[in-house]
Amino acid sequence: MKTITLKIALFALLAVGLASCNNTKKGVVAYQNMETVCLGSELDGSYTVRAWGTGRYLGDAKEQAKKNAVYDCLFKGILRGQGDCEARPIMTEVNAREKYQAYFDSFFADGGDYLKYISMKDRRPGSWTHARMKGGITCSMVIRVDYAKLRSQLREDGILK
Repeated sequence: MKTITLKIALFALLAVGLASCNNTKKGVVAYQNMETVCLGSELDGSYTVRAWGTGRYLGDAKEQAKKNAVYDCLFKGILRGQGDCEARPIMTEVNAREKYQAYFDSFFADGGDYLKYISMKDRRPGSWTHARMKGGITCSMVIRVDYAKLRSQLREDGILK
C-alpha cells in the first residue's frame, strides 16, 4: 500500500515537472487600435499624428499611413490623443469625398499633392513600427500634417467654402 501511494505521488510529481518544462510560450497580443492619434499640436497650425497603414510591402504600408493621416485630417478629424489636439475635420460638408471625387482621387494618387502637406520632421529612431500580418505588413508612423496650409489650399481650389 505504501509503495503504491509512493508510486502515485512520484508519477504526479513527474507529470507536473514535465508539464512545466514546455518550451513553447504562447504570446498574448493586445488589441491595437489603428485609429490616427494626435501626439501634439504646433504653433504653426500643424498637428503631429501617429497614423497606420497596411500594404503588401513595407514601402506600401508607409505610403498608406501618410495617406491615412491626411485623409483623417480632411474627413474624420483627429479626436484621440493629447488634450490640446481636438482637430476637427477640415471638410464638414456632407459627402464631400463623393462630391469632389475627381479632385480627391488625383490628390491621393501615389506621389500626389497630399505629400505637400505632410512632413517627417518629427521622425526619430523608433518613431515608426511595423508588424507582419497575414495580408501583408501593418506600419505606424509619426507624421506632421500642416492643417493650416491644407485648409488654405482647399479654399483656393474652391473645394472648401
